[in-house]
Amino acid sequence: MNSLSQPEGFTMPLLSRRHVMAGGASVVGLSSLSACATRPLFNPDLDADVRSIPVIRARTDRIDRITVCLRPFRAAGPRLEVDHVGHKTVVHNYGHGGSGWSLSWGSAKLAVERALPVSRNIGVIGCGAIGLTTAIVAQQAGAQVTIYTEALPPFVRSSRASGSWTPSSRIASADAVTPEFAKRWETMARYSFSCYQSLQGLPGNPVEWDTFYGLHSREPAAPHADPIGFARLDERIRDIDPQGDLIRVDDSRLPYSEVHKKPNLIFNVASYSDYLMRQFLERGGRVKVLTLHHPSELTALPEPVFINCTGYGARALWNDTSIVPVRGQIAWLIPQPEALCSMSFENVYVVSRRDGIVVQWLGDDMGFGYDNTDETPDLAEARRSVSVINGLYRRMGYRI
Repeated sequence: MNSLSQPEGFTMPLLSRRHVMAGGASVVGLSSLSACATRPLFNPDLDADVRSIPVIRARTDRIDRITVCLRPFRAAGPRLEVDHVGHKTVVHNYGHGGSGWSLSWGSAKLAVERALPVSRNIGVIGCGAIGLTTAIVAQQAGAQVTIYTEALPPFVRSSRASGSWTPSSRIASADAVTPEFAKRWETMARYSFSCYQSLQGLPGNPVEWDTFYGLHSREPAAPHADPIGFARLDERIRDIDPQGDLIRVDDSRLPYSEVHKKPNLIFNVASYSDYLMRQFLERGGRVKVLTLHHPSELTALPEPVFINCTGYGARALWNDTSIVPVRGQIAWLIPQPEALCSMSFENVYVVSRRDGIVVQWLGDDMGFGYDNTDETPDLAEARRSVSVINGLYRRMGYRI
């Protein structure tokens, strides 16, 4: 659910469908299901909004791959400040937690405004969500831009994001939110949102709206607590973020008692990254693949000013120990173009995108994955998340 902003790349931690299938039988009960969804076994007299939930074929034999990423959380929030390395100026633009894709345009605008007074010959470090948008915003302002990156999409961490509009996801610690910080966040969020409106309807649907279904389980469960104390700022942009409807479900045969239905802005990351890269290159941008081991290496590059968009990679490159990784894993199901939607149920988040169906276990509380640097795919976690959604549809009366 949380978009990422870590453009430093390397070989993607990924478990392929072949490895998934070789790992053993499907979750108990799933392998016997038919290949196609059938009609519900009952016909509850419900509001059409409740009965229109698309059917996701959540079976372990449809897992295409498993990817893992590390969200770059900073308690103080994104680092947007000017630094110097020898005679070079560096504008930092990293540490967006789970809000990288969502805030990318607004964050880029603030970073570019800091870089332009130095020079219109700009180097951008990193080629993920933040790096690509920062490079394009700089070009729009008349700058000549070269991206320096260790890897290109899809081999960057931001390519493994769930791809939803989540502008305050793990953006900072609640204790760090001053009135100035909140105002800056709101500026970034509103500007980014306005940019996304102009990207809808493009070939490949890089950005589009789907329908989110928040299903409140009838099973008793502890609240999804937040032991870390992440900031919550979404109320500040409530006027631009559709709130939807909360629909009560009285039919006890269904596994949920309420449905929160609302429009949800999503990013089809594969086509979106391709769109951004093409835009950058068509505007005369250049990309140089290299690995930076220390900030002092910038002094050998020609640009007088750099914008550092290295995300989680900044922890090592800039020795920024304020960055705390928050591990997130996605089990990818084969796409279903006829069932584009988002949903949450019993701590599992689903985004049915055009480039794959994201199924993510959110953990028992908001501390899940915090300070976990392990990027090894966990097959058991992937199967658990898929089985929860399979169980949802089985309890609704479907065989998928």
